[in-house]
Amino acid sequence: MATASTKTTWNPSSPLAYDALPNQLDDSDSVTFDVKPATDFYDRSLTSRKYALVGVACASIVSCCCIVAGAVITAFGGAAALMPAGHSGVALRKEMLVISLNLIVTLCTESTGFVHNISLRSALASESRLRFNSNLRLLTAARGWRNPNGALLNGIMVVLLIISYSSVSLVTLTYYGETASEVAIIGMPLLVLGIALLLQVVIALSGMRAAKILTWSSSSLDLTAALIHHAQLTPVLLRCMRSVSDFDVDGGPARPSETQPSVWHAHPSIRKVVNSLWGLVIACAGWGALVLFIHNTYESYTGTITWKSWSFFPDDQNFLYSLGYPLALAGGPVPWIMCYINLAIIQGPLTLCLHCSELIANVIRDEGHWRCGTGQKGITPAMNPLKSVIANPLCLALFVAKPALHWVFGLCFVLGAFQVWPSGIGTEMTMYPMQILNLFIVLFVFACFFTLVALRQRRGPQPAAYGHLQTLANLVDEWTPVMWWGHKEDGIPYCHAGTSGQLLPVVKMDCVYAGVSVESHPSVS
Repeated sequence: MATASTKTTWNPSSPLAYDALPNQLDDSDSVTFDVKPATDFYDRSLTSRKYALVGVACASIVSCCCIVAGAVITAFGGAAALMPAGHSGVALRKEMLVISLNLIVTLCTESTGFVHNISLRSALASESRLRFNSNLRLLTAARGWRNPNGALLNGIMVVLLIISYSSVSLVTLTYYGETASEVAIIGMPLLVLGIALLLQVVIALSGMRAAKILTWSSSSLDLTAALIHHAQLTPVLLRCMRSVSDFDVDGGPARPSETQPSVWHAHPSIRKVVNSLWGLVIACAGWGALVLFIHNTYESYTGTITWKSWSFFPDDQNFLYSLGYPLALAGGPVPWIMCYINLAIIQGPLTLCLHCSELIANVIRDEGHWRCGTGQKGITPAMNPLKSVIANPLCLALFVAKPALHWVFGLCFVLGAFQVWPSGIGTEMTMYPMQILNLFIVLFVFACFFTLVALRQRRGPQPAAYGHLQTLANLVDEWTPVMWWGHKEDGIPYCHAGTSGQLLPVVKMDCVYAGVSVESHPSVS
């Protein structure tokens, strides 16, 4: 590749720029660098764009089907009988239906979420506010209230996401008759689910049209290359051995480290995500204790709960310790609004915490991709969006956990109907303490797993980036379709590490690394 020579001054006492705009370098005679130009290529990943639009189209079809089915069911009586079930307990086929609906909602929201994330990332980059490749999509916004990627519509997206999963919890109803039970699909939640999914599609497409998308790739390296190519990001020199945790530290020569900081210490938002997960676990325990307290205080049956009372699915034994309150769902839209508010207050934190957990999975994915640079196969900057999820155990586990955890939550909060003598049907929302305990256990395991992942330190001298774009721009000095990272050049007293299109030797742990062709010698850390 062609090489350009630049003269600049490095002042170890001056703070480093944290802009995504080109850094203005001062001219001086003290330090000389040979800086390789930024890549003249980058993958716009039009295949990812095609996959994303297909996913959005499928989400639109699902939403329209839900709207039509919900409207038809509502017009013909509000509920449609689905299947007979046993007199006691909840039909297994009903739970299969609910978890299938949760999986469909997850597929739809992930498809629209991918488009929304790409457009938000591009909007932040155009404002020079993009720091990491992976961000909290619904809690990060571009400037401007009218901006489709702004705070207002992001807030609406949060509400719509919560409503989507809450609708699934309300879509099925178990009717307890005198001799048998039936499972029915209620029209109103199905209609609301379709509208919520459709509005998410509209907002995602509006954001896509409003933003100038440089690349559709999920790869942090592809995004870094695109920003450098469009002069929205400029590498900072003398930082070839500086990780993301050194970003706020004055740069310059550094020795390799045998271990790298964990993502807990490297990414400021990760600590908030982990803390929110543990807050959710504590809140779930408090919810179960509150239900038992109210039941023991106000209900006539106050038997003792033992381990024999436990079951995964709500049954007649669990019903004795449950807490229910009536709902007049046939009285117009107001009871439904109150029902959604009650459910969203409890299910909303679960939905948001699962969304925030995406940040941990995506940041670990970005770092794993970057650390392939010391392997035999090297790094391929381009990344297939489906492969990045399927081939990454953490992303795949989170994708499975989302519908599963919402399904387990639905077992705690059950909508049922019963015969009211002499005629008529009454509806009741019932909370089951044993199922809340199940949810608590699952959330506890989930929080422990993601906490351990966030605290895990990486081994090896390759500086950790965790998808931090400026750090990657500093570490990658040669862009090729396949790249390796390692020792590139010996020097006295400073060596140089970087990337190359061929396999590189490992860095020397007893050497100090700075940059290319250093003639003066700043202080060493």
